[in-house]
Amino acid sequence: MVFYGQNSKESNPYFKLVRPAFDGTLAYNTTEFVAQYWRVPGNTGFNKSVDWIATELKKAGYVLESEAKSADRLTYRIESRPMDRPTWEPVSAQLDIFGESTPLLVSSKNRNMTYLNSVSTPKGGITAEVIYIKPEDDLPSMDLKDKVVFMESGIRSIYKQLLENDVLGVLSYDNPDYLQPEKNVTSIQFRSLPSQTDTKFWGVALSFEAKERLREALKKGRTKVTVNIQTKIYNADELTVVANIKGSKNPQERLVFSAHIQEPGANDNASGVGTQLEMATVVAGLVKKNKVEADRTLTFLWGDEISSTHRYIQEDKDRARGIKWGISLDMVGENTDITGGSFLIEKMPDPSAIWTRGQDKHTEWGGKVLSLEDMRPHYFNDFIIHNFKKQGEYANWEVNTNPFEGGSDHTPFLKADIPGLLLWHFTDQFYHTDNDRIDKVSQETLKNVGTAALASGLYLVNANTDTAQNVLDIVEKAALERLESEFELSIKSVHPAEEKPILAAWEDWYLKALQSITDLEPVPTEELQHRIKVAQQKVKEKTQNYLAELDAR
Repeated sequence: MVFYGQNSKESNPYFKLVRPAFDGTLAYNTTEFVAQYWRVPGNTGFNKSVDWIATELKKAGYVLESEAKSADRLTYRIESRPMDRPTWEPVSAQLDIFGESTPLLVSSKNRNMTYLNSVSTPKGGITAEVIYIKPEDDLPSMDLKDKVVFMESGIRSIYKQLLENDVLGVLSYDNPDYLQPEKNVTSIQFRSLPSQTDTKFWGVALSFEAKERLREALKKGRTKVTVNIQTKIYNADELTVVANIKGSKNPQERLVFSAHIQEPGANDNASGVGTQLEMATVVAGLVKKNKVEADRTLTFLWGDEISSTHRYIQEDKDRARGIKWGISLDMVGENTDITGGSFLIEKMPDPSAIWTRGQDKHTEWGGKVLSLEDMRPHYFNDFIIHNFKKQGEYANWEVNTNPFEGGSDHTPFLKADIPGLLLWHFTDQFYHTDNDRIDKVSQETLKNVGTAALASGLYLVNANTDTAQNVLDIVEKAALERLESEFELSIKSVHPAEEKPILAAWEDWYLKALQSITDLEPVPTEELQHRIKVAQQKVKEKTQNYLAELDAR
């Protein structure tokens, strides 16, 4: 067996194996296929995406779990669960200002115009008067029965009032500034209603361009619109794909990659689906050719965002105890020359999520300020950042980080006290809009993310004494650099002595992160324990020196 051992001079020798094998073609083709569909669990697009994944896994040598033999290490299964609510899919939609010849919106061009879970109108559509409202209006005093309401805000806070007032449906405009709506005038960010099992309510989300046209019509006086929406609402099962490369030495321990299928976009999140699929096929080829081993199990999970990962962790406590790391791939293929933003690694909660300053920046998505009790000290942050920076240097590709914000498949890992990170892009001017199409996706980015993620994963599932020593070097260096940068920021403060809690928090975080490295050895050696103590002492001494200097200022 040809195998690059972890005592190689290269910091992560698995890059040598993955880079030639991962060209991004399958990732891109999968992204293009999946992005055709408006995907929610149980609907046609979601299920066709599952079929595509299963077909490609089978081509790569994965065996259906129910048909696998004991010697088969590459297996997959498709889990099916009844859903507690119907699924939904859009068929067609058109919105016209009555009396005007040019439609305001047509779903063939504006695929996000129909609110998720909207019911169908009668086949020929309905024509009704439009009433402009604001959330603060006294709705019960207004004559809204059998009317269409138009508002320039979200509807969540008044949804029940709209139903109580017998409103036919809603036209809304609610595109945030980071979408640059006055430039991207046709963009519509998708919106949703509660499941419509007992109502006949619908919603249409407007682009900036459509909103402006409707406002102009209303200025001229009483305005009617014709709305024709056709959707499908039906009972279905929710599908999840789970693929495994069984560990040869410690199969009960595993790293889990997770990518969600649902949502209508190309980058969000057909790109995560495609990148993870090529990762699974590339590593299968390397294992079958005996070019690489997997001592621990590698798991690839595709399903509904957050809920599939949550179930995977919660449904089998024994399995959950063996999950050592979790990585979420969400919006990982962006052509940032078009979308804006950059590739990001969202860190596990560290003090930058309490004191966000210097090079640390939250995205436009934003995150609440955390507390010291929320911290998750671990080597995982700096290890993954280090590996992705190496790929960035190799490919001239920009890699950045952001403090923890939550909202994707990394959160179930963290809630279960499992180290978990998010790979993504932001700020994206097409985020959640119908302009998030395949032309915004970069095959080169798919390749870079997939290469770095897979090389990192292989390094971890094959972790041994050499790995632990290397990770220790990475974390020690990162700790000392962080303390220095935080000190430099503190001395620029008006009251430097008041900055001491920040340095103390980073000291505590890194002392514990260094200690977590023992997790990489089945039985931590005395040598590793000694080296960790030496590194921790360096951190303590550096911190004490900085604190003393702050006191002296």
